[in-house]
This record gives sequence, structure tokens and C-alpha cells, in this order.
Amino acid sequence: LSIPNSHCPHCKAPVRPWQNIPVISYLLLRGKCAACGVAIAPRYPLLELATGLLTAALGLYLPLSLALAAALLFTWALIALTMIDLDHQLLPDDITLPLLWLGLLVNVGGTFVPLQDAVIGAMAGYAILWGVYWLFKLVTGKEGMGYGDFKLLAALGAWLGWQSLPLIILLSSLVGAVCGIALMVIKRRGRQVPIPFGPYLALAGWIALLWGDTMIARYLGTAGAP
Repeated sequence: LSIPNSHCPHCKAPVRPWQNIPVISYLLLRGKCAACGVAIAPRYPLLELATGLLTAALGLYLPLSLALAAALLFTWALIALTMIDLDHQLLPDDITLPLLWLGLLVNVGGTFVPLQDAVIGAMAGYAILWGVYWLFKLVTGKEGMGYGDFKLLAALGAWLGWQSLPLIILLSSLVGAVCGIALMVIKRRGRQVPIPFGPYLALAGWIALLWGDTMIARYLGTAGAP
């Protein structure tokens, strides 16, 4: 993940520290590699800008605290996992497993949920998608998702507790279904073309971090209303 250092994918020239300042360097270089002049994909400054906006949103939403520091690490890890999964259909253990253990560590003091809920959330998150994976494979003979998805949902359970898992699964499934249908219609992608599920889990997990308790409370309040 960290080696080799940042470099131009075309000429392999290393990107110097002053050429790697988010957004600013892209503008100063006019969107081109300083060594070979090949255009730099706009996804890089857009991703940097999105990361900055999400970081600022967390800073405005949460007070200066351990929870804010943890939420920032949580968000940055989800962004990295999202882009890696989109590019390679892979959720690397080097990120998912530390994210899982960090979630348990953060909740030792009940930062987001009690430790007991975090432990059960990690176990349940993995077990739920593991069960879905094997049920789908037994019925169809095909693999419906990768093991990285199990570990990511386990990590989300470790951070947000088992109570948030139904919301995360529901949100990720709805967004995934809508995006999948849109890709089939717009880009005419066949049903056999795999679609990574990690980005939808990551998005649902981030929403649950900020508004999960409110959404669950409102749902339970509505469901319990006469």
C-alpha cells in the first residue's frame, strides 16, 4: 500500500512532495505530469477534494475529541477501500483487519458503542455475509461476493455495534441494487459482470456513523406508533 512511492503511471517518474499537495499541486501542474507532460486523471484531485470535504464535515459535526480523531481514521480508511475495490475488486486485509481491531480498541471506552456490542457486531458482521456467501454458492454454484466484504462488515460492526448492522445491510443493498441496475441500463453491462459491493458497504457504514442512531430511532418510533 505504501511501496512504491507515488509516481507517474506513464513514465514512472517519482512524484516529489511539493508535487503531491492535494488539489493545489494538480492546479499548479495544470493537470500534467511534471516529467513527461501526460495528463493526470481528474479522479485524483476530485478524490482529494471529496476527502477534504468529508473531513471538514466531520470537524463540523463532531466536537474536538477522541471520537472525532477516530471518525477521521474510519472515514479515510473507507475512502481507500472504496477506490481499491472499484479498481481491483479487492478489499485488502492490510486495511480491513486493522480497521476491525481499531474499532474494538476505540470502543474499549465506549466511544461509539459499548465494547460488548462492538465485539458482537464484529462477529455478527462477518457471520452474516459468510452465511449469505455460502447460501448463494450452494444454490447457484457461483461466488456472489469476496471474503473482503465479510471482513469489512465485521469492521463496521466493531465500530458501530451489532445494532447498526441491519441498517448498514439495508442501505448498502438498496444503493447497490440501484447502481447495478443503472449500470446495466446506461452502460449495458451484463448480469455476469461483477460489481464490487465494498463501496456500498463503506457508504452505508459512513452514513450509519453519523446518522445511524437517529435513523434507527425514527424507524422504531414510526413502527411503534399506533
